[in-house]
Amino acid sequence: MGRALTVATCALNQWALDFEGNAERILKSIAVAKGRGARYRLGPELEICGYGCSDHYYESDTLLHSFQVLAKLLESPATQDIICDVGTPVMHRNVRYNCRVIFLNKKILLIRPKISLANAGNYRELRWFTPWSKARHVEEYFLPRIIQEVTGQDTVPFGDAVLATKDTCLGTEICEELWTPNSPHIEMGLDGVEVFTNSSGSHHVLRKAHTRVDLVNSATAKNGGIYILANQKGCDGDRLYYDGCAMISMNGDTVAQGSQFSLDDVEVLVATLDLEDVRSYRAEISSRNLAASKVNPYPRIKVDFALSCSDDVAVPTCLPIQWRHHSPEEEICLGPACWLWDYLRRSKQAGFLLPLSGGIDSSATACIVYSMCHQVCLAVKNGNAEVLADARKIVHDETYVPEDPREFCKRIFTTCYMASENSSQDTCNRAKLLAEQIGSYHINLNIDAAVKAIVGIFSMVTGRTPCFSVYGGSSRENLALQNVQARVRMVLSYLFAQLTLWTRGMPGGLLVLGSANVDESLRGYLTKYDCSSADINPIGGISKTDLKNFIQYCIENFQLTALRSIMAAPPTAELEPLVDGQVSQTDEADMGMTYAELSIYGKLRKIARAGPYSMFCKLINMWKETCTPREVASKVKHFFRMYSVNRHKMTTLTPSYHAENYSPDDNRFDLRPFLYNTTWSWQFRCIDKQVNVL
Repeated sequence: MGRALTVATCALNQWALDFEGNAERILKSIAVAKGRGARYRLGPELEICGYGCSDHYYESDTLLHSFQVLAKLLESPATQDIICDVGTPVMHRNVRYNCRVIFLNKKILLIRPKISLANAGNYRELRWFTPWSKARHVEEYFLPRIIQEVTGQDTVPFGDAVLATKDTCLGTEICEELWTPNSPHIEMGLDGVEVFTNSSGSHHVLRKAHTRVDLVNSATAKNGGIYILANQKGCDGDRLYYDGCAMISMNGDTVAQGSQFSLDDVEVLVATLDLEDVRSYRAEISSRNLAASKVNPYPRIKVDFALSCSDDVAVPTCLPIQWRHHSPEEEICLGPACWLWDYLRRSKQAGFLLPLSGGIDSSATACIVYSMCHQVCLAVKNGNAEVLADARKIVHDETYVPEDPREFCKRIFTTCYMASENSSQDTCNRAKLLAEQIGSYHINLNIDAAVKAIVGIFSMVTGRTPCFSVYGGSSRENLALQNVQARVRMVLSYLFAQLTLWTRGMPGGLLVLGSANVDESLRGYLTKYDCSSADINPIGGISKTDLKNFIQYCIENFQLTALRSIMAAPPTAELEPLVDGQVSQTDEADMGMTYAELSIYGKLRKIARAGPYSMFCKLINMWKETCTPREVASKVKHFFRMYSVNRHKMTTLTPSYHAENYSPDDNRFDLRPFLYNTTWSWQFRCIDKQVNVL
């Protein structure tokens, strides 16, 4: 009867400008889909060149190499007898578009440009591409000669159209178009399109996955139909981790779910679905059918091909499944770990070095590396040949097989406790015990000689010797002496990262890991160019509250008992002198605010887009049970003073895994001045007037 169609989607770990590797992964996904009976294969957004090319999109080379890869795909035997839907940039009449190229048996059926571009948060698509604004309009696209020679076509359709196969009708959406208020699938569905496809370049944010799943399922719940979503996976060269979650949905229910976090470079989902289920579902919705009778039709590209077989009565079809979401603690455990693995293997370094202080932040970073080692061993155990090959390259041993996470951790992870006269024995012991439990190669050293040498140079030149405030020094002296310690640790981190493996008779160098959390960065509670300055930071987009919950998760799931005492200890920088051998300095006292308050300030500032006055107005209601309006005003003013005084530090912030929507990352996500009028005179005066009224 021709009613059971078989389709495939995938999540690919593409890498910006890695045309060779990207082509191999695309071909592998097509071969897997075809081998499992699929007649249509969907891939991620801009998969040929990789989504994160940024300003490389301006280069003609990027377009040239993308077409070269497209020619290779068209010629490959793997792409025969299956409709292939791939993503690539295309220039049409001197305008660059983000496109899907849909082809079958060496013939391009349609080039469909993106209609709604992502241009908020981490996305800057309007910088490189132009949206296609001619709804339901198709033009002739003149193919470059490299493609003409393969397809025998001079021109192909370019624009907003749908494909009409022998048995159904397919319509395309590209990433952002699913998230817009008037998504194309709405009117496509009313016009009889039964299969919707969406190729995405969607990155991980804590607690975001359910939003994407709900959008996909709701797309077909009201209108009926089959929705196929592909997404990129992994780190393709910057701060984002694309989190897969390829899926297939029908009539509001998920029927196939891909993994969110995985070390598999190629993951393919295949589903067989009954088109009559879509037709009967739609036929019962009278309001939909009334709207459909008035819809403006889409241009249809006729395709002499079917996604189903004529004799399919006995073909089993997929049933709805329940989507399984990760907890935030699992997301922290898995997402940054996969991001670190991609960064490590693609940077061709031999491992990581982490200054391990015995506090929550550096311990959480160590646990993420340990989780990465777990993921590598599990992938190898499950037969992932690519992960095994990468692990062997990293440790420079062609016979090595990572089986024990602690043993693998010993090879690729160095932790270093950098003591000073202001460090307590407790933090030293906690760092050492955690290193033993995760298996890292641990170093203990003392920085006092270096600190005294630097301060000695200053004293010799100026004739003055600064003192800590507990010894009668000013606040300027106190802060400067803390900063010297912090910056010495950064210099030593890089020295040991370059030469530790040399001392052990092992090749290669180490990447330095930072461990400043998102709240400290927002407040500026860090020394510029201290050991938070590193190559990469897996926790830089994660809040202190979430990190504490993650530490508890590691205690329970990795049996890291050393973390119990770390959790119980108050966070401290240990840069001021001890009092009777005990730590007297704590982070929250230094900052003048709690981490819980910081998290609220961050969300209001960024997500709620609140300036000082709006933040005050919101908080007098949120905190009315615990604070007077005058106290709220004082807290808000203090936060904005500290935020603006320290904003310049964000210009040198270590590249961090993006995990929170209130990240202060100055590179792309949170674009603000770094020289403020820190008195906020007009804004604070508005707050004071309101306090007096209240």
